[in-house]
Amino acid sequence: MVIAQMKHETNTFSPVPTPLSRFARGGGSPPAGQQAYSAYKGTGAAIAAFFDLAEAAGAEMVIPVAAMAWPSGPVATSAFEEMADRICSAVAAGCDAVLLDLHGAMVTQAHEDGEGELLARIRAIAPQVPIAVALDMHANLSAAMVEAATVIAGYQTYPHVDVYDTGVRAARPVLDVLQARCLPSMAWGQRPMLPHVMRQASDDAPNAALQARCREMEAQGALAASVFVGFPHADIPNAGLSAVVVTDGDPALARRWCDELLDMAWQSREDFVYRREPLEQSIARAAALQDAPVVLLDHCDNAASGGTMDCMHVIGAVLDAGLENVATFAVYDPAAVQEMIRSGVRATVTVSLGGKLDMPALGLRGQPRTVTGTVKTISDGRYRNRGPMSQGVLIDMGPTVVLDTGRMEIVVTSNQQEPNDYACFTSVGIDPQAKRYLLLKSRVHWRAGFKPVMRAVVECDGTGVCTSDYASLDFRRVRRPCFPLDLM
Repeated sequence: MVIAQMKHETNTFSPVPTPLSRFARGGGSPPAGQQAYSAYKGTGAAIAAFFDLAEAAGAEMVIPVAAMAWPSGPVATSAFEEMADRICSAVAAGCDAVLLDLHGAMVTQAHEDGEGELLARIRAIAPQVPIAVALDMHANLSAAMVEAATVIAGYQTYPHVDVYDTGVRAARPVLDVLQARCLPSMAWGQRPMLPHVMRQASDDAPNAALQARCREMEAQGALAASVFVGFPHADIPNAGLSAVVVTDGDPALARRWCDELLDMAWQSREDFVYRREPLEQSIARAAALQDAPVVLLDHCDNAASGGTMDCMHVIGAVLDAGLENVATFAVYDPAAVQEMIRSGVRATVTVSLGGKLDMPALGLRGQPRTVTGTVKTISDGRYRNRGPMSQGVLIDMGPTVVLDTGRMEIVVTSNQQEPNDYACFTSVGIDPQAKRYLLLKSRVHWRAGFKPVMRAVVECDGTGVCTSDYASLDFRRVRRPCFPLDLM
């Protein structure tokens, strides 16, 4: 049984490059074999579910690659070919099934549909081998993916706290196929709409009802039912909302249920539109709040959507407003980290922070901010997520420093990392509950780690390639007409 992971959410507007080393986090090449098994066994990843199911079935596992890169710009051709070749070579050597932990929104320098290209290659090598695919809720699903796969299942939660469960939902029917216990039938479709990421949370309307209906369908007999809200910062024709339903030998039911999900989504399209608030107004509201901690969301510069994570607009506004007792996660600035490491703990430093990366797709140049403070902590930047999101997965921020300005403690990292887990602060000596404000470069995933402790949230509209202002993005390849880019 071939088990592999190749995950990347591509922001085609992002200036952050995506070489092969990004898929290994620590540099070099992504792991395979026993190294990959050790990295993910016992974690909350979909590939970990594949391991458990394969072992329970007594299957021999071949793991050609376990690669996951933080969202960024299009994947380098050489990186894609290296990972795809590893997987295809393993399949060509012979196997009974293929279990793939993918994202579903990979764009490469050569292919707008990276997963579709990979799956087509696998299917050409092994026309009869069943293929299970676990996808992110933000997948931009394509015909090529569906035509090549046997079973597709997507996350039903955002924040993504059901990743392991999705691996089970994708793989279990394929294992049943091997035992002649089921015959999967898939139906899929799209609607011409780009739901805003800030309106995609699965614990809020309208997505909550869609995902609840998916779970109902599975309780009523579907092998898997998934609504993909899509990743709108990919300027490709397949970007946007889609759905897929898998039944056991009943294509008519799969089609009917899939159309029901798509119709539900289309009827709720207005509710997927995000209304922005001027930053000055947001900061003023935050200053007036009495309960703590208050989460301040710098949602336009979110690393989990391909942001540079070095935009200083919102951080600067909070500093200028004089808000006290703030913890910020995080600013990506490897050069500033090294400068502060050379100065040492307890040193007073003045650094040019952030703003090192230009954003040509938005016509913006990086704007560093001069910040003075004390080097409070120096860390290797490694910790394991406490969960519920990616529980047990090793996180590598690279060399990391906490810079204390007196009013704000700023985590400065050498790798991009979204604050989706409480440990991102505690690993560098910051107690989030002791803070009045938590300034997070996040959109929705922050809820996984911080929703239980936060008392209020203020969304802060700054700058970045994860902007919620569609008018600032030059869409050229997205299918048109498309809501809300076009009134429909």
